[in-house]
Amino acid sequence: MRELVVSSRVVVPAHELTWRFSRSSGPGGQSVNTSDTRAELSFDVLRTTALSPLLRERALQRLGTRLVDGVLTITASEHRSQLRNREAALTRMGETLRAAVAPPAAPRKRTRPTKAARERRLADKHRRGDVKRLRGRAHDD
Repeated sequence: MRELVVSSRVVVPAHELTWRFSRSSGPGGQSVNTSDTRAELSFDVLRTTALSPLLRERALQRLGTRLVDGVLTITASEHRSQLRNREAALTRMGETLRAAVAPPAAPRKRTRPTKAARERRLADKHRRGDVKRLRGRAHDD
């Protein structure tokens, strides 16, 4: 097993990752009923030493609905070989943790519309009102 590199500062050691394998549904030919190709990767976010307290708290908050007793589980069964499913599970676990420990986005700086933008908006409103006002009336001339 190898460690999981989440970011340049966060690396999850291999001993904190737990693997389980089971039979996968779907195509597989003659080996479908005999080989355990479905890979299940679990990571205990609550008790890990790979994350600082700040990152752990951020991950617990963002992954709250996906955690069961503080454990995040990723399942991969889209490939026919166990090795490719393991790689897919590791990749998805890395992406998930990367998004969970990412710093929050900077707050949006409020700006005001320019004078020209306000004038364009009002001109469009007047034009639309004129179209509606002139619609559907028969003029007696």
